Amino acid sequence: MPGGVNSPVRAFGAVGGTPVVFERGEGAWLVDVDGNRYLDLVMSWGALVVGHAHPSVVSAVGEALARGTSFGAPCRAEVELAEAIRGSMPAMERLRMVSSGTEAVMSALRLARAHTGRERVVKFRGCYHGHADAMLVRAGSGVATLGLPDSPGVTRGSVADTLVADYNDLGSVSGLLETHEGEVAAVIVEPVAGNMGLVPPRDGFLQGLRSLTREAGALLIFDEVMTGFRVDKAGAQGLYGVAPDLTTLGKVVGGGLPVGAFGGRVEVMDRLAPEGAVYQAGTLSGNPLAMAAGSATLRCLDETGWARLATASRTIVDILSREAADAGIPLQASAVGGMFGFFFAEGPVEDWGGAQGSDRERFRRFFHAMLDEGVYLAPSPFEAGFVSTAHGEAEMEHFAAATRSAMRGLA
Repeated sequence: MPGGVNSPVRAFGAVGGTPVVFERGEGAWLVDVDGNRYLDLVMSWGALVVGHAHPSVVSAVGEALARGTSFGAPCRAEVELAEAIRGSMPAMERLRMVSSGTEAVMSALRLARAHTGRERVVKFRGCYHGHADAMLVRAGSGVATLGLPDSPGVTRGSVADTLVADYNDLGSVSGLLETHEGEVAAVIVEPVAGNMGLVPPRDGFLQGLRSLTREAGALLIFDEVMTGFRVDKAGAQGLYGVAPDLTTLGKVVGGGLPVGAFGGRVEVMDRLAPEGAVYQAGTLSGNPLAMAAGSATLRCLDETGWARLATASRTIVDILSREAADAGIPLQASAVGGMFGFFFAEGPVEDWGGAQGSDRERFRRFFHAMLDEGVYLAPSPFEAGFVSTAHGEAEMEHFAAATRSAMRGLA
């Protein structure tokens, strides 16, 4: 395997050292092949909102497995999960299941171009929307971690219609829409940026995007692969009260199995084949195992669960802030629902430039100190952190003790 991993974000390129090889997960914990236990604050990059090996999810997948791994044909489970998603996100009037977040974004962009008859797309510096060619321009996540401005193998033609704005800066968006009047098919955004570290939207930013895209005749796409069913039961669109034209999902709706989905307004979605002429297909779309895992995960979440997620992430931020202050270390930390993030920086981080300006060497040292204390963080300063409903008081006590030791070592 190139680099010894099957996805570059798993490598320790930003922090040095060798990736940990894990054997199993138990609730909020990971166990490596040597038997060491780690408090997991990556949670399969946000997918495991109810924790590792939740009994209800394991049971649902086991029952589905006994009926068959794949049909390549319609099944009841995909209808049940689609209804659950639509019930929480009414802006997704129609939706289609796919097998990854990258596939969901790729399909949503194709659909937006077909619906508007336009070719250009606006994305934001530091936001990551999967590894489709057109989105590997000033991307976050692993692209940022590895210091790659784009990617070899991506042709100039495939990115020629991708325009880049600055996150949390409505002026940069309006400028592009004016310069390319009548040419922009869609503006795609992580409503809560999680691939440059966690960067919440400024007050009015998402609402401003909604107004600007309507005025320009462009579609607004919320990439909620991370935020969907993690920051709120209705996603970021519910939390901030903004209805996008199209939404992409992944992570949580697969309950730990490979899945993605995209959906939106009826008149847009009905352009997809077989209703319309926009082609998109996949043998494993609506896979019964993934559908069972996703449905079981969503059934496990209730108001108590959402409150537990928010409390856990807020507690982590409070611990980080307190221990950093006690050690005299500048740190900025924030949380949104079941996501959290932090930067070793003097002032607030509100965009990609601020994230890049944070102290990466201090993060590297902190990461390894926490790993030694039995806490597994994302091995990059440009990734959000995630909790689950399995993160309770005992986990917070472990995190507090580990953070205190690690911060003192940095002072």
